[in-house]
Amino acid sequence: MSFSVSIRKHRFGIFFWGLVLIRAFFNAALPLMDKTEARYGEIARLMAETGNWVVLQIDYFIPFWAKPPLSTWASASSIWLFGTHEFFVRLPYLLVLIGLGLWLSRYRSSTQHSIYLPGIIVLTLPEMYLHGGVVSTDMFLTLSVCLVMLSFWEALQEKAHTFWGYLFFIGMGFGLLAKGPIIGILTVPPLFLWLLLTKNFKTSLFRLPWISGTMLCLLVSVPWYVWTELRSPGFVDYFIIGEHFNRYFNSAWTGDKYGFPKQQPFGIVWAFLLAAILPWTVLLIKLMIQKFRSIRQNPWLLYLVFWMFWPAVFFTTSKSLIHPYVLPSMVPVALFLVDYWDQVKRKKTYLSIALSLPLLLLLVYTSGMVATVFDDNSDKKLVQVVAIDEPLYALEKKTYSSQFYSQGKIKVLPLDTFIIATQKPSGFSILATHKDWMKIPDSIQKQFRLLGKNKKRGIYQRIE
Repeated sequence: MSFSVSIRKHRFGIFFWGLVLIRAFFNAALPLMDKTEARYGEIARLMAETGNWVVLQIDYFIPFWAKPPLSTWASASSIWLFGTHEFFVRLPYLLVLIGLGLWLSRYRSSTQHSIYLPGIIVLTLPEMYLHGGVVSTDMFLTLSVCLVMLSFWEALQEKAHTFWGYLFFIGMGFGLLAKGPIIGILTVPPLFLWLLLTKNFKTSLFRLPWISGTMLCLLVSVPWYVWTELRSPGFVDYFIIGEHFNRYFNSAWTGDKYGFPKQQPFGIVWAFLLAAILPWTVLLIKLMIQKFRSIRQNPWLLYLVFWMFWPAVFFTTSKSLIHPYVLPSMVPVALFLVDYWDQVKRKKTYLSIALSLPLLLLLVYTSGMVATVFDDNSDKKLVQVVAIDEPLYALEKKTYSSQFYSQGKIKVLPLDTFIIATQKPSGFSILATHKDWMKIPDSIQKQFRLLGKNKKRGIYQRIE
């Protein structure tokens, strides 16, 4: 077989693993960026360092109540095994992306299609590809939603193995550990609507192990909630009531301990969804219009439609949201497109555009054109110019990236304490925003030399 023929025969596998390699490159090359990613990276680093695998910590002895532990367990385990390099912190998210891409081969609409086709489409959805290298809770929530939705579908098929019914409840348990009760909000309503419309309630009652499965779900998830509440009283009230109800339905809620208000225009979630699936957006809309009647009559396609659009429907009235909220919609979008693949007239055009975007990003990054964007949103380079044994401080407030890259040694110095410290003959370095540094008297500024800076902060070393 000639080389060109071999390449053509295996082109889909080359496309899939090429996308994985590009994602892996970015995972290794990009710093953890403030605020969100560096925050979760530092929480995982703290877990691995302190050995406290129950109560998440945002700083030493300061609990983090905003999220459950599943993604943190994954990153912390990787750190414990391999070290704190960014690639290893992000490795679990890349593995989830690869795993989902390969698992979806089960749902290709024809055995004539490459086993990599569903994976290629899901990897070329920008939101999905992005989260294959972002330290957060969203990828593991998406994994849990996929376990729930695909296992439910499998469990309802004729001669289905009982394994699928139990996997449905395991997925629910994982979801409670990934992001909390939102797993039920994202899966139960679309399942209920589909059962109602297709009249499959009776089938679902007999095909799933509701009693033993529910016990399994609780066994997977509840012990951690109980243990965390016992070790950090107040967690359940803050997380269940605050994060899941007040955040979305109480605009006057001021109890957010870790974030900031993310007020968005009404209905912005739909714009997030359309942007998240570029360049496949045009094809999806076209198919939804042209195939509306056939979708209504096809239980599988109807299932995917309820699954993909429900997150956007649910968050339509919410103003406190961010773009990762549409991530659970990515897998059903990919499966929907795969099902109609034989009827798509411009397959090569869509694939070419979709595959070219990651390549374009790689070229832009390697050109150095966007280097300052990453440097300005992470204090990695600033922290790393300081000797490992030298005292390091942050004026007024430290960033999560400075915590992570200093391995937790950076300490906060209020302005008055800093001024007192300059009266003693000790050497140290201090990280400060440009605005805060301008508040320092000239006589004190002259005691320091600038080691490095980005758009937001500078690192200064005391001249001995």
